[in-house]
Amino acid sequence: MRTYVRQLVGEAHVPGGLLSLGNGEMAKRSVGSSWLDALLVSKRTFEIRDAVHTFVSLDAIERQVVDSNPFQRLRHIHQLALSYLVYPGATHRRFEHSIGVMEIAGRIYDVVTRPDKLSDEVRDVVPEPGSLDHAVSRSLLRIAALCHDTGHLPFSHAAEDELLPDGWDHERMTCEILRSEEMRAVWGRMAHRPDPDQLAKIALGPRKIEKLGLGLSFEPWEAILAEMVVGDSFGADRIDYLLRDSLHTGVAYGRFDHDRLIQTLRIMPAATQERGQQAQKARSEPQLGVERGGVEAAEALWLARYFMFSQVYFHPTRLVYDQHLKDFLKAWLAEGLFPTDVEGHLALTDAEIAAAMRSAARDSGMPGHDPARRIIERDHFRVVYQRRPEDGTFEVNALHEAARAEFGESNIRYGGSPKRGDADFPVRDRDGVSVPVLSLSPVLAELPVSRNAYIFAAPDLRDEVETWLDIEHDRIVQDAFDEQASEEDIETDIKVVGR
Repeated sequence: MRTYVRQLVGEAHVPGGLLSLGNGEMAKRSVGSSWLDALLVSKRTFEIRDAVHTFVSLDAIERQVVDSNPFQRLRHIHQLALSYLVYPGATHRRFEHSIGVMEIAGRIYDVVTRPDKLSDEVRDVVPEPGSLDHAVSRSLLRIAALCHDTGHLPFSHAAEDELLPDGWDHERMTCEILRSEEMRAVWGRMAHRPDPDQLAKIALGPRKIEKLGLGLSFEPWEAILAEMVVGDSFGADRIDYLLRDSLHTGVAYGRFDHDRLIQTLRIMPAATQERGQQAQKARSEPQLGVERGGVEAAEALWLARYFMFSQVYFHPTRLVYDQHLKDFLKAWLAEGLFPTDVEGHLALTDAEIAAAMRSAARDSGMPGHDPARRIIERDHFRVVYQRRPEDGTFEVNALHEAARAEFGESNIRYGGSPKRGDADFPVRDRDGVSVPVLSLSPVLAELPVSRNAYIFAAPDLRDEVETWLDIEHDRIVQDAFDEQASEEDIETDIKVVGR
């Protein structure tokens, strides 16, 4: 750990005395202007009044990130895309969310690295509180948390999947921004000069780094830091967006006891499938988990996520506005794709897109006129079919394709929920054993899946399409099953002949 931190920050000097490096080592302080002056004895702190966290404090180093152009751009990126057309209060931006993520990540760090929270199994992984390593890691964590969303496109997730080249998403764009000349200038003005690849690892996490093929490897401590920011179970990103989105939409389902949850978090060894000497570990590296007393708070977080996805993120009108926005951008953007160079990315915000939509909505000769008009005039497509209890994904897809063939691709749209991840984290039981949460929580073991799925049609065709789908439902589904069975038979025959 000490070698790892020295590689990040170079030679460390602290004015006037000694500083613990952990495990009894001491570093001589040298008088002068060093990065630790700013890191450990910063003369100034700043406060930001926040709707969720009341006040958020940041130091002079973090203030430099907030004042940078890539971060200031987030003032003009809506957190929930066009959801404000459904929930009028949902006008909040990625800017305040990112500040909130920094605040929560810092709180998680302070709790899980307390000496009384560290068991012998993980103590060697965690920097000693009060040491140089500890201070450096906390600073890197909070800076990465601030930057984790800088790569978001205009209107956030609404059009990301189809409007970037293959292999690109907002996380890769975040990595490019962290490595950009503009941000390198920011890092260079900081006394401790953070490594942009190090920040990218913490801001994106191991799975995303691997998926993007960025070639960056993780130490166990780096993976834990990333989990504090973007972890599926207890990441600061998830905690803040649920609380913030709930507040601004007026949907109370997203609220949960995050204070209790944070106070019961721990860095834990891998959970075991059973007690006893023969217990087998389900995961080899330490990870964030929760004490037994925090299980109910963790359940509340996962239930809040389920309800927010069902009621807000995949509200049918929100979904169809995303489709209209995507249609407009495909027509308006050069080659139908967002730019992936940093300068081009930073030049586009919701403001430019909104202005272009208003212009296109008024002029029938402009690219993207129809979808722009539908958004501006609220003449959006209407729901003509909602997934029935007996429907699976196959049935809804078959109905969608049939409606497109019957009424034209331009008149039919689809919107639905993605697959959710299962709750998977360790719990420190009262006897000190780390066990899987699903062995203790029937709530999470039976957590429902948000299965919203809708077919939309142009308003003037709404009644006709709705009636047709109702009459033809059984035939369409049966035909789709028969076609699938026929294709499977053909594939089987081909395999037999090939032998």
